[in-house]
Amino acid sequence: MRVICAGHVNWDVTLHVDRLPEPDGEGRITDRSQSGGGSATNAAVALAGLGADPLVFGSVGRDDHGENARRELAEAGVETHLVESSEPTTVKYLIVDENGDVAVLGNDGANEAFRATDLPADALAGADHLHLTGQDPDTAARLARDAAAADIPVSFDPGRRLPYRDYTDVLSHATILFCNDREADHARDAGLFESVSTVVVKHGDCGATAHVGDRTVTTPGCPVESVDTAGAGDAFAAGFILATRRGDDLDRALAVANACGALATQTNGARAALDWDAVDGLLGTDRSTQAGRYRNNRTD
Repeated sequence: MRVICAGHVNWDVTLHVDRLPEPDGEGRITDRSQSGGGSATNAAVALAGLGADPLVFGSVGRDDHGENARRELAEAGVETHLVESSEPTTVKYLIVDENGDVAVLGNDGANEAFRATDLPADALAGADHLHLTGQDPDTAARLARDAAAADIPVSFDPGRRLPYRDYTDVLSHATILFCNDREADHARDAGLFESVSTVVVKHGDCGATAHVGDRTVTTPGCPVESVDTAGAGDAFAAGFILATRRGDDLDRALAVANACGALATQTNGARAALDWDAVDGLLGTDRSTQAGRYRNNRTD
């Protein structure tokens, strides 16, 4: 399945600390690492691991961080269409405590330099699904509108900027909205739930809830020991998209998504190298049966 993931492409510097400091406090750094990040790329890497054919659409600077991000994505089997900007590649600093909880610091940099018109028309026409992550509202709205006009399903995971940006036009063309509990409170108060047919609320290690019309389904999380929660929501979205596309019912799709999110928390950094064996192993599923179902429902 061809999935276009559009949004931010970052370079992440991850600092593991003994605790997240309060104002005027101090934490001790226990480990430091660097890798590519950004919700669009995190979701794309997870999709590639699960057998999809993802393309990342975004923008980077003409610098080493941008080149490294391209290289990492290629190594993960992810195709890219990245606009080069005179601004530097966006760098995010992820501060992770011993419980896996994350605080993020960053600058805007080049990650919103791309526009919808930078994506070739044939790239969108060849897609089976468009997954939008946090980005410029006008760009996201144009991409969503073009995809909907071509009968391509659209999912949207706006992230923590949802309360501060107007994504009403985007959601008028989307079929799935992903959000966490805090974002869901804002979306509900703003009447955004009424704009899409499926709303999926991520509860972290407590599982997730899907609202589809008058139906609400909740599934528990997977009991794993969390190392780093960065990127878990992006892996969750990847699992849900593919599970629904292969014909899983809503309960099963949520369970698969929860497993993908849980597996992502067991590795350092925002990128999750997923595969169906790991997902089905966590869920206790007969892999041979599920593999057959997935192959039979693929559209590529």
